Amino acid sequence: MAGERWNGSGLTRRALLRGSAALWSLSRSLSWPLPWLEALAPAGPKPACMLWVYVPNGIHMPAWTPEREGLFEGPLPPILEPLEGLRGDLTVISGLAHHHAQANGDGPGDHARAAAVWLTGVQPLKSEGRVGLGVSVDQVAARTLGRGSRFPSIAVGCDAGRAAGQCDSGYSCAYSGHISWSSESTPVPKTSDPGLLFDRLFRAGLGIGASREARERERRRRSVLDFVREDVRRLARGLGREDRRKLEEYETAVRELERRLALEAEGRVESVPDSARPDESAQSIAERLRLFADVLVLALRTGSTRVATFMTFNEGSNRPYRELGVSEGHHSISHHGGDGQKLEWIQRINHFHVQGLAHLLEGLAGVVEG
Repeated sequence: MAGERWNGSGLTRRALLRGSAALWSLSRSLSWPLPWLEALAPAGPKPACMLWVYVPNGIHMPAWTPEREGLFEGPLPPILEPLEGLRGDLTVISGLAHHHAQANGDGPGDHARAAAVWLTGVQPLKSEGRVGLGVSVDQVAARTLGRGSRFPSIAVGCDAGRAAGQCDSGYSCAYSGHISWSSESTPVPKTSDPGLLFDRLFRAGLGIGASREARERERRRRSVLDFVREDVRRLARGLGREDRRKLEEYETAVRELERRLALEAEGRVESVPDSARPDESAQSIAERLRLFADVLVLALRTGSTRVATFMTFNEGSNRPYRELGVSEGHHSISHHGGDGQKLEWIQRINHFHVQGLAHLLEGLAGVVEG
């Protein structure tokens, strides 16, 4: 019936409700959001998204800053070379600084202040056992952009955040381990495991806090897509060619991500004794960054969230980058004192971080919107 057409598309209300009912029947055990489809698009502008990515311990600015103002001409600065394929989408803004990241009479603690001030603009309170900051811009944005999404905002990072203790010259560890703050005293908890982040976003949290037996059963279940495959196929029959292509692309991306997350977690299953479980330093840093990037792309693509912060590693991190030939800790060499070797190592680490950023941006650029 013509009266059943929704938004002028070829998809009827009846077909939409029929598919929704099938998906709702699984909602108590699954969460499987669809990608953006033109046939389901209401009238009006597309919702905006915001994503902040933070790397610790500073950047070697001479190898970061373009030589001239305006559009890029000639080669990119060495650290930005991984972004060459995205040159037309880049804007590099220089000359900005946070006044409240300076000491302003509070003495040492540049690392803690850098992370704390970045999205808040507020000088952090330096007091033993107490924190005092402000609401971060991502949380302000989430109040508007987050409306209608299942998660108004998400915060992720490869390192877990600490809410207590001192990590930098009398500043609370909460400053060094968080860039997202919901109030002057409350940092937004980060998810530091890409597999758990995926479960939270796409499996209704199954696996989080579950017993060993329950988690083992969850690992043996079929892919989340298998539960709704037939319903997706029926839905696809009523869609245009472009929307069917997007559904197929989405299914492929989710299945591949599930496979990679399963492989990454295989060495940490709870049935394996702790003595056999590799610690964090034994895992590929590059792969963890890519996994987080892929989950973030899926989260934004499906509208599960529209606001996210990615604190790659905690501020002041002294992680060595042995796969880059850097055996000394990142924090230690950031205090280079002009030493040529340490400056070269810092530039090497910065370049590696931008490679991870390029992977994330390429994933976002590959999403074709209606």
